[in-house]
Amino acid sequence: MRPALHLLPTQFVDSPIGRDGAVARLAGGMQWFAAYDVIEGDTRRSMSIADFNATLGASDERAAARHAAITAPRAPLILGERVLRLDQPHVAGILNVTPDSFSDGGALHDDPQAAADAGFDMIAKGAALIDLGGESTRPGASLLWEGDEIKRIAPVVERLARTAPVSIDTRKAAVMEAALARGAHMVNDVSALIWDSRSAEVVARAGVPVVLMHSPDPAKGPHGGGGYRDVLIETFDWLEARVEAAATAGIDRAKIIVDPGIGFGKALSDNLALLGGLALFHGLGCPIMLGASRKRMIGALSNEAPVGERLGGSLALALKGADAGVQLLRVHDVAETVQALRVWRGMRDAALVGR
Repeated sequence: MRPALHLLPTQFVDSPIGRDGAVARLAGGMQWFAAYDVIEGDTRRSMSIADFNATLGASDERAAARHAAITAPRAPLILGERVLRLDQPHVAGILNVTPDSFSDGGALHDDPQAAADAGFDMIAKGAALIDLGGESTRPGASLLWEGDEIKRIAPVVERLARTAPVSIDTRKAAVMEAALARGAHMVNDVSALIWDSRSAEVVARAGVPVVLMHSPDPAKGPHGGGGYRDVLIETFDWLEARVEAAATAGIDRAKIIVDPGIGFGKALSDNLALLGGLALFHGLGCPIMLGASRKRMIGALSNEAPVGERLGGSLALALKGADAGVQLLRVHDVAETVQALRVWRGMRDAALVGR
């Protein structure tokens, strides 16, 4: 039996000008690459795009399919009246209404209007959508009854969704239903529709976009499991299976987004390997969300900096995601990330017209 084949885009270039046939465009976005790392089982070799097109891409159906998925433009996300084109990275602002959030300490938990105003402020600062959560997923957090979670998020969704795109961050079908009924436009599930057996049906029926995030054992919680032989390939394969399961459940593939789950059931070395190989996930043919803002790994790499002092690391990881063609960056610090991306975009635009 032949080992599975994976393609990791490498050798990114600033511009395709003068490189006809030598580079490929990444997911219809602003990045071009000149080579693949071809990964088959335990073997890994580098191959230029020209050589790939002339050999493996022409003779191996698996390779051709992977290449097509990697290079195909992603369909826009329809979020209410807003159409989000995915040919460039966008910011999703994190809005927690939990008393035990690891980042904001639950400051917005008891005041729905203040929470909604915080969401509107993020939109004004450049966020493309608001990712609203009512249950903490930090390590050690207690499971919340779905009724309490609904009480937290419902009044905020009602206020926000009239004028702002809202994603509901939950693993519970009843919470998804409540949020969608009040106008939410998207679902973000840390369990990839595994934790609640009804969640796939709810998303399929609503016809909304959904984020499928990787964690080692979602049925036990987002931080269960752990231990990888090859975290990059195992995470890819797991997400590929979840995309297939979601499509089988009736969810439109064009509306499925994948998230490698930085920090969820992963050691520092695992997180670094995933970040180094982010471009591999374009082989799933789906938009990618990256949620690395203020994560523990930043503290681990910067003298144990506390949560409130991780802006620099968060921006570094956001730009790493942009360089890898990630379409959605889930962040706490919206204004700063939007500014960083505008500068990144300016440099990309200059590279395209300056040759």
